[in-house]
Amino acid sequence: MTLDLNGANSLGEAMFGNAELGNRRRTSRLVATFDLLRRHPGSTLPNKIASPHDLKALYRLMDRPEVTHEALMTPLRAYTLKNIAACQGRVLLIHDATELDYTDRLSLVAQLGQIGSGFGRGYISQHVLAVDPQSHSVLGLMEQILHCRAEVPKNETLPEHRARPTRESLLWIKGTQHLPRDQRLVDVADQGADTFEFLEHEYHSGRTFVIRACKCRVVQAGHDGLGPRQYISDYAHGLPELGRFTMDVQSQRNADGSLRTKRIGAEFAVRGGAVLVHPPHAKAGEHGDAPLPLYVVLVAEVQPPAKEKPIEWMLLANEPVKTFDDAWRVTSWYGFRWNAEIYQPECTSSSRLYQLAA
Repeated sequence: MTLDLNGANSLGEAMFGNAELGNRRRTSRLVATFDLLRRHPGSTLPNKIASPHDLKALYRLMDRPEVTHEALMTPLRAYTLKNIAACQGRVLLIHDATELDYTDRLSLVAQLGQIGSGFGRGYISQHVLAVDPQSHSVLGLMEQILHCRAEVPKNETLPEHRARPTRESLLWIKGTQHLPRDQRLVDVADQGADTFEFLEHEYHSGRTFVIRACKCRVVQAGHDGLGPRQYISDYAHGLPELGRFTMDVQSQRNADGSLRTKRIGAEFAVRGGAVLVHPPHAKAGEHGDAPLPLYVVLVAEVQPPAKEKPIEWMLLANEPVKTFDDAWRVTSWYGFRWNAEIYQPECTSSSRLYQLAA
């Protein structure tokens, strides 16, 4: 992780030294606690903080009404923006979500929502991590939203779903509320973000974006709208190859639960080009009726092992894709999404800590 202290004495001071908690001593305690926690990011709070005095001081700090989630996020965003401004070239903003499990915290039952298979209780944590693709450094956390999954009626209609402010598809848009309009910034998201509502939002955001596609969308070749309408998968598979590359693939499970074998030196073909993406007829979100002129990149395994499904992924972007280098650039940006998996906010034993040690 980037340790640009910006003249501060510690990473805790650089990140949280300007936190407005109503009292300078509280800010000093926040800084000192963060520096203690980052030395031992795993395990429980008593194991992370050996001193009973420091542990009790943390509990008192978290009990203060001034110590809110937003009060911690505000200085952290400022720290991250300062690191972003110091970067040369593109900066990736990796959007992802994870579940924070507080099922055993009975005192919090009324504040939590369903997670997992429906029997757990906790938060959906939607976050945006800034990464420098040149140095492979994490620049900081730009956003974290703690979302309680709503109890939805089984007979909810599509208009009711669209109008409901608690639907989870809105988290992708909410995650961008503090992001600048800057083409240097590249929003990178997995297939959960593949809604036309978010694609349209990103198209008008002033930023670059790469989103893994999963929906069966109607498209036209190019941007002029003159070609026949077809499904995006058929169109992408029919594009001419731009090039190939080889990659080792670790064993992993397919969507149906079957296990893929490990591939050593698997060969992948890359296709890509301009595409006009049409909105769905049944609107699950709030969006217009105009199609979006985007670019699609398809990466597909050439010769999978016998009885194995080929590995492939398809990406939608507003970055022009005309050559193999263009497609490889977009693909490599998406590859950085794994940084979000590595730096997933860790669930702590304190329900009021709000992922302070993330």
